[in-house]
Amino acid sequence: MEQAVAHSVAALGAVTDRDWTAVRAGRLEWSCRETAAHVASDLVAYAGQLAGRARDAYVPFEITVDGTDDGLDAAGNAGLLHVITTTGALLAAAVRTIPRSVRAFHPYPFRHANREGFAAMGVAEVLLHTHDMAEGLGVAYEPPAELCEFVLTRIFPRVRPGPAPWPTLLWATGRGELPGREPVTAWRWCNNPVLHSERLDLEGVTPAAGASLAVAGDGGFTWVGGAPAEGTRVGAGIGVAQYEEGAFVPEWGMYVLVRREDDRAVGAMGFHGPPGAEGRVEIGYDLVVEARGSGYATEALRTLSAWALGQDAVHTVVAVVEETNVPSQKVVTRAGFTEVSRQEGHITYELRAA
Repeated sequence: MEQAVAHSVAALGAVTDRDWTAVRAGRLEWSCRETAAHVASDLVAYAGQLAGRARDAYVPFEITVDGTDDGLDAAGNAGLLHVITTTGALLAAAVRTIPRSVRAFHPYPFRHANREGFAAMGVAEVLLHTHDMAEGLGVAYEPPAELCEFVLTRIFPRVRPGPAPWPTLLWATGRGELPGREPVTAWRWCNNPVLHSERLDLEGVTPAAGASLAVAGDGGFTWVGGAPAEGTRVGAGIGVAQYEEGAFVPEWGMYVLVRREDDRAVGAMGFHGPPGAEGRVEIGYDLVVEARGSGYATEALRTLSAWALGQDAVHTVVAVVEETNVPSQKVVTRAGFTEVSRQEGHITYELRAA
């Protein structure tokens, strides 16, 4: 967040002597002045959402930037950049200090976001609107690639990576073109989904978290036993491959099972992909050894299966278990699945919509 703001202020600080009220910000209908004030407003609003633990709506306050009348001098523009620096620091402080498990209201698309989501949205506001203002003011601007990748892998999970992060982000938000891709005319960013069971939060894995888990990282989670099980790493790798192919759908990916009492991850569960035309979706899961025997897998499987069967596109959830894996067989039967076939050392179970 601080890096994005510093890069933006450095670029726009060179043209504070211009009349920002008289210049349109790129393709926007706002002036550069209005766009800069919008950035500051969003950054402090995001900080407020996190700090206030807003649950169902935006915290009812707004920021007013002094000197919004026409005819601003250079000091007025420089002062506005100072406001952006200040509100960016407030959001950065909120992200640093708010616990990992806290989620606050944001409408798109699941009505909540965690601290990493708000950070990504804040960085996106800064990068994209600095581009808009720079375009209107005739200033060269290109942010660091790692900032653009940070945004893309957290809140643009459905966007297939392009040749470079910055042009990909511009294309994804209707501000540029990419060879071989149709222009974007409407877009929303997408925070990760979260489902809740009696004791667990099932947190959807972003492409960024999946990339970490797939290469021996922790994905941003604290794991019971110190590390995820091997099946979690394999599942994360599948999700990363789907993201790179442009086939990743957040709701139908992998979820990390986080114990609510201590914010520790006990395992993972997820779908092999979106439901097919026949209305079937396959589910898989594993737990770390230290968390087995407490009913977590059964609890999570009931929750995730019920959610899937509540979607219009699904009428059957499938689980395939090795014949030698008796504990896993007990999990699926306790969750209400019924055995339908045995083949080549595997048992297929199904759970159908009522």
